[in-house]
Amino acid sequence: MSTVTTASRRQGRGGRERILAAAAGLFAAQGINATGMEQIAERAPVSKRTLYAHFRTKDELVLAHLQDLASTGHTLEGALTREGVPARERILALFDPPPAGTDPVRGCPFIDAAVEFPDPRNAVHSYARERKLLMVRLVADLVTELGCHEPAVLAEQLVTLADGAASRAMVLGEPDYGRHARTAAEILLDNALPATA
Repeated sequence: MSTVTTASRRQGRGGRERILAAAAGLFAAQGINATGMEQIAERAPVSKRTLYAHFRTKDELVLAHLQDLASTGHTLEGALTREGVPARERILALFDPPPAGTDPVRGCPFIDAAVEFPDPRNAVHSYARERKLLMVRLVADLVTELGCHEPAVLAEQLVTLADGAASRAMVLGEPDYGRHARTAAEILLDNALPATA
């Protein structure tokens, strides 16, 4: 490692946050499995010793990354908990394109992580499953608020549309692909909810 790079490493507070930020950028750009711990340390910048002091394994880092994403509200689930937004609009926000300048289009980070950690017993996969189940519960609560008599069924249909749209947006590189699923979601809501909803 060059003297300049070594000198540029910042020590002290903020190492964990820098590691998570570096991991988020690299995971989004090239995927989780394609990103090495050394690469994350270099991007942070922190020493490998500091990196492993915060995260003993890559699995621990990936889990912390997903938990950090969930806490920001910048996920599909985050759209469902925005206060001051009517229930129907929160549901339809699942199909909004990501903020301008988001590149590359990555779809749902929890689905991405579950694909890269396919063992259902793995902590990363388990956490991704928890987030997907939470998403269904949040949608079910919202459609119940709107007066739906079979909220579990409608919630499953809506989250399947949202997850499918996010996945296709990623595969096709079309950030606004959700517009197709939004139209279908509006039809589902109109047919399942009372006319006054």
